[in-house]
Amino acid sequence: MQMRASTELPFRILTNNIRYATKSPFRGEKLWEERRQPLLNHLLYNTRNQDAFICLQEVLHNQLIDIHTGLNHKHSTVSAEVDGNAWAYIGVGRDDGHEAGEYSPIFYQPSVWQLQHWETVWLSETPHVPSKSWDAASIRIVTIGVFTHHTSHQTILAVNTHLDDQGARSRFEAAHIILRKIDEYQSGEFKDVISAVFLTGDLNSEETQEAYSVLTGRESTLVDAAKAVDPAEHYGNHLTWTGFGCEKESPSRIDYVLLGPGPVEVLSSTGQPWKVEGYSVLANRFDDGVFNSDHRAVVVDVRLCN
Repeated sequence: MQMRASTELPFRILTNNIRYATKSPFRGEKLWEERRQPLLNHLLYNTRNQDAFICLQEVLHNQLIDIHTGLNHKHSTVSAEVDGNAWAYIGVGRDDGHEAGEYSPIFYQPSVWQLQHWETVWLSETPHVPSKSWDAASIRIVTIGVFTHHTSHQTILAVNTHLDDQGARSRFEAAHIILRKIDEYQSGEFKDVISAVFLTGDLNSEETQEAYSVLTGRESTLVDAAKAVDPAEHYGNHLTWTGFGCEKESPSRIDYVLLGPGPVEVLSSTGQPWKVEGYSVLANRFDDGVFNSDHRAVVVDVRLCN
């Protein structure tokens, strides 16, 4: 009896706010020079032998270079086009659209995924130039990429963001900007090729708050990957922001992987784009006592169906 070939594309999505490289660390926080290698080990271990996307937030340019170099350390003499383990990235610094300020980069493997198009959008009333609006304390961006899998030829829209930590209205408005951009891609030039979309990031919003409510609400096709897996089968922690152990604020869940389109109850049904196989929130501190970051990474294993 002939076995039917699988038409599903498995891969991993990892999102992590890595904490910017401050020169004035909080109590309990180590400088980037001490956090760098543990964080790299974490990223490498959790994407090794995986088709994966690494979506990061709060990345300053020197950290971006360190991470890009570290991910490719064992592959520095082999071009990305022929080495399936080599990494590239998309993204810019939010302050000037080049190298200044925090990036929200998306790392990918060029021998696995072909980059078709990418852009950075500012989450403000002037989205095409570095800017902030409403009650935002900082300039905020969203990084968007269209990627086609070399073997299966399936195309996904990848979106990564970091919303404001102070301005509730800015988070609300930013969530609507993101939804409009997703709709623009799904109805525009790439409408006939995009199979599905994922959104990652630090939303600075708990489930009952504005950004999460908008991005998973009635006007959205996105659903929380955590809700697509039985809670009894979740691995690791629940809360994603921990601080460095000395903050007054309680830990919270504000980092997410959202998937679309399709409601959560039919995500795994025939004809829907995603099957969510695993959901985890990873530890950010071990026996050495060093916090890799004040956020824990969220990791989701998915299968994209034809």
